[in-house]
Amino acid sequence: MKPVPRQRRRALLLCSLTAACALQWLPASAQPGWPDKPIRVIVPYAAGQGADVLMRLLGQELSASLGQPVIVDNKAGAGGNIGTAAAAKSAPDGYTFLLGTNATNAANEFLYSNPGYHPGTDFESVAMIGLLPMVISTSVADLPANGVGKLIAQAKAKPDTLNVGLPSTTANVVFAQFVKMADAPLFGVKYKSSGQALTDTIGGQIPLVIDTVTASRAHIASGKLKAIGITSRNASEMLPGVQSIADQGVSGFDVVAWDALFAPKGTPTSVVQKMSEHVAKALAQPEMRKRMMDIGVEPITMNPAQMRDFVKQERQKWGDVITSANIKVD
Repeated sequence: MKPVPRQRRRALLLCSLTAACALQWLPASAQPGWPDKPIRVIVPYAAGQGADVLMRLLGQELSASLGQPVIVDNKAGAGGNIGTAAAAKSAPDGYTFLLGTNATNAANEFLYSNPGYHPGTDFESVAMIGLLPMVISTSVADLPANGVGKLIAQAKAKPDTLNVGLPSTTANVVFAQFVKMADAPLFGVKYKSSGQALTDTIGGQIPLVIDTVTASRAHIASGKLKAIGITSRNASEMLPGVQSIADQGVSGFDVVAWDALFAPKGTPTSVVQKMSEHVAKALAQPEMRKRMMDIGVEPITMNPAQMRDFVKQERQKWGDVITSANIKVD
């Protein structure tokens, strides 16, 4: 056999090196068998908080479906900005995702001068997970359940005398939007925790409170509080018999918290689509749906395009309310 000429050997070696480099830098969409290693989901809140509990529930289903461990990585701080910024800077290789919320991906850019990321350009929308409706509740005897009309009438009769406990930024946004859309001159009182706001409402120190369904429904079920109205566009299975604010005359009212899955910008489209499909499959499981409802999250399915439009609209909504009401982070 004749020896291969030196020039040809060099050419063959160059081709081999080029092919190896190309394979090394192939995007995840071109790598067969995605995923072929554990997937990390950054949760920008502390372990044990609602978003963390939800992601751990979903992670169990995704691990079984994907055939790879889904690891929850808690990076709390700065209202969710620290973890979200870390996710934005992660490699877009299909192995890092973000459990984002209405705070991190809609409100924070209007609440913080420099959150460390830009929600509109730093992420790919993957899948909506669930909505977290809020509820306006009262312990006042002459305010009936499902009594939005009566509440508005009382507020107009005695402007700025009906105090409303507001234990979160989301509650502040719900309050500001309700006052604006219902033309109801209520007076907001900020609280540092749900527990104290609910305790003061039950005890009669303040007449009204806006809080999550999760925090409120045990007190509503026991009769200590009455639900005036839920803040989602429609009634929710999580609070049977409670009408939405929109269905009680404040047409179009719809302000809810939400959780969703995002990926760093540039994550391959095929990976985004596959992960979205796996999330939808998990949310379709009856037991998963029940467990989510038990922790106050109403499952909702959106494909990446639908979610992208939803988040864009939410950023506009939250930005308008926060700016016009001059809501600040304490």
